[in-house]
Amino acid sequence: MSEIFNLLLLQNTLRTATPVVLCALGCLMTERAGFMNIGVEGMMLMGAFFAVLGSYLYGSWVMGLVFVTVLGMLLGLFYYVFSVTFKSDEFVIGVALNILAGGLTVFLLRTLFGVKGSFSGPGIVPLPTLTFPWLERIPVLGTILSGNSLLVYVSWLLVFLCWLLLYKTPLGFHLRASGEAPEALRASGVNPNRMKLLASVLCGVLASLSGAHLSLGYLTMFSENMSASRGFVAVACVIFGGGNPPRVFLAALLFGFIDALGIRLQRFIPSDLTSMAPYVVTVVMMVVVVLLKRRKKKTQEER
Repeated sequence: MSEIFNLLLLQNTLRTATPVVLCALGCLMTERAGFMNIGVEGMMLMGAFFAVLGSYLYGSWVMGLVFVTVLGMLLGLFYYVFSVTFKSDEFVIGVALNILAGGLTVFLLRTLFGVKGSFSGPGIVPLPTLTFPWLERIPVLGTILSGNSLLVYVSWLLVFLCWLLLYKTPLGFHLRASGEAPEALRASGVNPNRMKLLASVLCGVLASLSGAHLSLGYLTMFSENMSASRGFVAVACVIFGGGNPPRVFLAALLFGFIDALGIRLQRFIPSDLTSMAPYVVTVVMMVVVVLLKRRKKKTQEER
């Protein structure tokens, strides 16, 4: 048991939870602006591919992040135009985006790199791993918190910044009002569609960065469909966390823990079962949310 439940398990939890955290924060932005973006799964997958592409072409992880950031802005703009400007069904657009990402990344992988399935090589420069000597001197915490990829620490900072933006700034108030009371916001002189555009672009960037962590931080390669439905898990974390960044972060940590634990249990249990465990937990989370909402509604009606 000591080989399974140890400090490295907690460190791996942080690494496996990071893409879900980043993606969930992006989805949180659009949810607070009044529309749910289920296309984050496709954004994550394309982010993973273009991070590898930029890193490989220029021999720099910085260029990989530049590629991802530009891609995320374009994808966010794409989703906004079709969902808000053209008033198309947001779920249909999200599904279409996910399908597009799956086909496009496979096509580009075979066209640009001439390989099927996955691409890796010494030309791909991974994200840097940050170590903090002063932190490593602290028992337990040093092992868990030091020696992680760059985007792990960025994701922690973004949780705080998203909370600060949404609840402590006028811009965040306007963004939330664009989803909760768009007509009142318009009456105050602020165009709610501008807030929705901002939320959609932020969602695209954060979801794409989550893919960059998968291909340059967690692994140093790209493989077909490597997002593995983490985008949908991120949507579930947003619902489970009630649109609150710290709660969403904790929900993502739960997924990361089950995922990391499943990887370690593969030596004892068939991998098919351990790979299924995080998604079973996600379904249970959703059931709990539905039951709690029904109970709350019933209580209010009785009053």
